[in-house]
Amino acid sequence: MALPAAAQSTKTPKYSNEFLNLGVGARALGMGKVQVSLADDATAGYWNPAGLANQTHKYDGVLMHSELFSGVVKNDYAAFSMPLDDKSAIGVSVLRLGVDNIADTRNLINEYGYIDYSKIEYFSVADYALLLSYARKVSSVEGLSVGANGKIIYRNIGKFATGYGFGIDAGVQYNHKGWNLGLMARDITTTFNAWNINSTEYLKGINSRIAIGKDSIPKNSTEITLPRFVLGAGRRFNLPKQFSALLAVDLEATTDGRRNTPISTKGVSVDPRVGLELGYKNLVFLRGGAGNYQKIQDFAVNSNGTYNSSWKGQYTLGAGVAVSGLRVDLALSRLAVEKLGSASQTNSLIVSLGYGFK
Repeated sequence: MALPAAAQSTKTPKYSNEFLNLGVGARALGMGKVQVSLADDATAGYWNPAGLANQTHKYDGVLMHSELFSGVVKNDYAAFSMPLDDKSAIGVSVLRLGVDNIADTRNLINEYGYIDYSKIEYFSVADYALLLSYARKVSSVEGLSVGANGKIIYRNIGKFATGYGFGIDAGVQYNHKGWNLGLMARDITTTFNAWNINSTEYLKGINSRIAIGKDSIPKNSTEITLPRFVLGAGRRFNLPKQFSALLAVDLEATTDGRRNTPISTKGVSVDPRVGLELGYKNLVFLRGGAGNYQKIQDFAVNSNGTYNSSWKGQYTLGAGVAVSGLRVDLALSRLAVEKLGSASQTNSLIVSLGYGFK
């Protein structure tokens, strides 16, 4: 079981609150998470809150469910958005990523040395986030909108630890002559998580009292999530016979040190992504995307004593149907996973349902 940082000092880990970077909505995930310049429905509260001011329906709602790693991890999302007036809009989003029914077998052996299955307890490890969004069109510049999120985070590791956090995102969208431009700044003020460790629970059970000493009990800690910036651009093309094509690119820059990305420096690492959506009569859609490229090393030694390494990416496919405000979207994500000696692939199926109405 992964534990929070043991020290009491503030930490800046590379992957703090990483559950908030998995993405939402099967349309977006089918396009390789390329949405910062395009989002204009309830999912904009996640991708770029400025897009809420550009939604085509007065009220919009989205639900999503996906399962990762053969169903072990459940990822759920719900969002709703609506206008306040002809210039501004608000939205609310809820996210949960969790693993449920984890067996706690520390008390499996009773005081007489026998196995007692009735002593097994079960717990969940889950991360939650609530996003409250606001967007407004800038009257002085046609096509320009701005927005912001206030987000509340709750993280739970059964009875062992709980964490609470708060952060702010900000975004901009600009639409001009068929071009869509966007900039999203996540955790722009840095996001703080304060962890409360239940030390007593770690000492519970015969086996844990033997294995854990007082000096190794985790202590309360605080971690922060540093800002990341996503710059996006997209353009829609009208094709013959009522077909259309939407091509978009995102550049995601993290500021927490060197990462395994195509552009990597000590200060900033950049992950480029590309997405494509083909539509027919704005009714049926096919989608594809690519991104999350990482250099994966093969641990098998060559005859010359060196290691082979190659770039592996995450490729996605998707499809959708939109009828009378109802949107049904599917996405298949193929994720590269590094294993000892080789690189393999794991698939995830994402389903989302959206509805926009007047």
